[in-house]
Amino acid sequence: MKTNRMKDGALTENSVGIGTVTRKMVRERAVELAIINDRSAQNVSKADWEQAKRELTGEPNTDPKEAVLESAPESERWDPVPGSEGRKVSTAPSADEDGEGRSDNERLVEEGIAGAEHDQVRQASLNHERDI
Repeated sequence: MKTNRMKDGALTENSVGIGTVTRKMVRERAVELAIINDRSAQNVSKADWEQAKRELTGEPNTDPKEAVLESAPESERWDPVPGSEGRKVSTAPSADEDGEGRSDNERLVEEGIAGAEHDQVRQASLNHERDI
C-alpha cells in the first residue's frame, strides 16, 4: 500500500514533505536569512532564528506585540488618551456648499434631473394631445 508522502511534514520540498523540523533545518534557514540581509553566516541574529522557526513550523508571521494588538477589538486598538470618550467636531461648510450642505455639483445634478423629468412629462402630455 502506497502512503502519501505529502503528509510527512507541514512543508514540502519538490512536492515531497520534509518531515519533522529539526534544529539543523532552523539553523540553515537562519543563516540564509542573515545572508539575504547582507550579514555573514556567522552573524545570525535572534530575529533570524525566530523568523526561520516561524517559517519552518508554519507559525503566523507576526511578532508577539503585533499579535496582542491584533487580538484587541478594533475600537480599542488606538486610544491616544485612555478613558477619554472623545467628541464629534462640527464641520465648517465649505465655500461651495449651500445652507443644506449640498455642493455646487450636487445642486447642478439635482437641477438637471428635475429638468429632464419636466421635459419627459411635457413631451408625454404633447404626445397624448396629438393622439386625441
